[in-house]
Amino acid sequence: MNIDLIVIGKTDSSAINEIVGNYLKRLNFYTKFSIITIPDLKNTKNIVANSQKKQEGDLILKQLIDSDWVVILDENGKEFKSMQFADWVQKKMNMGIKRLVFVVGGPYGFSDAIYARANEKISLSKMTFSHQIIRAIFTEQIYRAFTILNNEPYHHE
Repeated sequence: MNIDLIVIGKTDSSAINEIVGNYLKRLNFYTKFSIITIPDLKNTKNIVANSQKKQEGDLILKQLIDSDWVVILDENGKEFKSMQFADWVQKKMNMGIKRLVFVVGGPYGFSDAIYARANEKISLSKMTFSHQIIRAIFTEQIYRAFTILNNEPYHHE
């Protein structure tokens, strides 16, 4: 199973890039994992929020194919403990999903089209995180899930 994380905008933090890069290297031992970065829209100060969500949604939809299992990272989604999330990932692998796609929305969230396309919603927290830091948090959680599934000593419960 391939796992992709779609994000809006690049991160300008070398520290975050270093953390994410570290987990990407570790993750590729278990699965093919990649981050797809959609460029920030230009002149967003002149775009109303709903229009920005729609434009970003259209760009996200262009990255998807019909067979993708799409999960949006949304504050109103289902919350998991790490062990539960690992079980959830295992179930997706058992389902024979070829590409599991997680999506981080832009500053105003998701368009209606993205909500309609999503198969599921997951919340990493009720708190709001920056689109930059969420990459590190999520990448680490995917890595943690695979170490749990492989009975490795990374996770302590």
